[in-house]
Amino acid sequence: MTTSNTKIEALLFDLGGVIIDIDFERVWRRWAQDAGCPVEGIRRRIGQDETYLRYECGRIPLEDYFAHLRGAMNVALSDDQLLAGWNDIFVGEMPGIADLLRALEPRIPLYAFSNTNRAHEDVWSVRFADVLTRFRKVFVSSTIGLRKPDRASFDYVVAEMGVPASAVLFFDDTFENVEGARVAGLHAEHTKSTADVIAALGRYGL
Repeated sequence: MTTSNTKIEALLFDLGGVIIDIDFERVWRRWAQDAGCPVEGIRRRIGQDETYLRYECGRIPLEDYFAHLRGAMNVALSDDQLLAGWNDIFVGEMPGIADLLRALEPRIPLYAFSNTNRAHEDVWSVRFADVLTRFRKVFVSSTIGLRKPDRASFDYVVAEMGVPASAVLFFDDTFENVEGARVAGLHAEHTKSTADVIAALGRYGL
């Protein structure tokens, strides 16, 4: 149960959907346009399958993942075309998040934990460098080899933060990840906007 007297010593944020606005529909549309096929055919043939999860944990290279996508979608897109669509996922910063992090940074340690991959990291680490400087560390699934919502991923991140799990407040736009964090002993809030984050902070007296 969340109470205003809960002692929170650090905040942990998801990136996509909390710090950075993302839209997978942009990816599907770009690939469909380049392949000359209906977007519905792209969307229904791919998803977070085992190959995707292995790629996001850094266990297979980008070239292998793209080869898998070509087969799954039955298209003849080049690696460059696939990469251009793959990186079209980023819309911009979530409205208001930069100002919120700027206000929080002097008051409490900030960290981020993202299920992501090297190709996407190469983009967001540069494009959103200013807002990311607010975090003491950004934990990346493809680097640590662990992925939300697995408990092992949260155990690893909390140990690296050096803060008890019970003193960490986590924000994620995917409820499955929120549940995983709670199983690992963190306080966790399901958020879809910066306003949701602010409301959650208020419930903890932050």
